[in-house]
Amino acid sequence: MRPDLIVLHYTAMRDCDAAARVLCDPAREVSAHYLVREDGEAIALVDEDRRAWHAGAGRWGGVTDINSHSIGIEIANPGDCPYPMAQMDATCALVADIMGRWGIPPTRVIGHSDCAPGRKIDPGPRFDWRRLAREGLSVWPAPAAPGDLQTDLRAFGYTAEVDDATRLAAFRLRFRPRVEGPADDADAALAADLAARFAVDRDAPAG
Repeated sequence: MRPDLIVLHYTAMRDCDAAARVLCDPAREVSAHYLVREDGEAIALVDEDRRAWHAGAGRWGGVTDINSHSIGIEIANPGDCPYPMAQMDATCALVADIMGRWGIPPTRVIGHSDCAPGRKIDPGPRFDWRRLAREGLSVWPAPAAPGDLQTDLRAFGYTAEVDDATRLAAFRLRFRPRVEGPADDADAALAADLAARFAVDRDAPAG
């Protein structure tokens, strides 16, 4: 299918070269279109018009086969370290290029944790989603009049069949990464804005 999503990951490995070997090993049955090194080098691994096996089981909006709809970018990071500036620069440039080539809107640039809540947490709490949003490469909410939190999260795209707490955790990991505890009014206010301005079906491809 024509790709209409970009999914960002981290490698969860200390060694970028080891991650590249895993991504290029057919026996491991995992792959991605790109691997971005810490120094900013972006390595092309799978042609963009080919399917890569980077997302596994997941869902975003009405899309249930994420691999067939998306371009996957693996970012070399163990998951508990900041992303170097050169790596963020390269990731932003790569995302912008892909968006331009395929006409992918900012609403459809997501993390692995967004489409596989409860199963995946990458690109993790240290990834700078605000920067992507500032550069027009993703979205960021502003508080709005609170509505029904779970309904609004589903409207934004969190449609995976998980319980409410897991859906909330996925949303917070991206938009409120240091917040814990029960859902609060701030969660509902941000989710309301996401649903109102960035509802997933608004930018979904027809057919």
